[in-house]
Amino acid sequence: MDKTIEVFNKELNTLRTGRANSNMLDLVKVEVYGQKMPINQLGTITTPEPRTINIQVWDLNNVGLIDSAIKKSELGLNPQIDGQLIRLPIPDLSEERRNEIKKMIKAMGEKCKISIRNIRREANDELKNSLKKKDISEDEEKKFEKDVQLFTDTHIKIIDEKVVLKEKEIMTI
Repeated sequence: MDKTIEVFNKELNTLRTGRANSNMLDLVKVEVYGQKMPINQLGTITTPEPRTINIQVWDLNNVGLIDSAIKKSELGLNPQIDGQLIRLPIPDLSEERRNEIKKMIKAMGEKCKISIRNIRREANDELKNSLKKKDISEDEEKKFEKDVQLFTDTHIKIIDEKVVLKEKEIMTI
């Protein structure tokens, strides 16, 4: 369940919030050297200003490939090329785009909750199997089921809090 929340945090960090954040580029993969690679393995990513991301590309041949990969991504960014340096100005988010991102955050949160519920179901199935094999008593099974439910509730609450925080961050101008 903790791992599920870690993945959720990484997904949230890739969302564009109106501020420059190098994590936004984590999901963008570039087709180079016969394979798909993340941008951070092809150049140095920095955020010199709150509304700008710079990518210092190590190999001049990859500049065009990175440029097209960013344009094809759902980030909605327009790269500016200056030799081996790619500048990504981060425009302000429109109200419409903010609402879209808000829906995406809720969908991500829901997907994460489903994963946690699946983990709970698997744990409960394992407890039932242990009871059938007589490895644990019925009392122990009930106690462990309550523990699993407590973990589930705690983790779902954490996800709900993170969703609310990210929505507030998106909606603040």
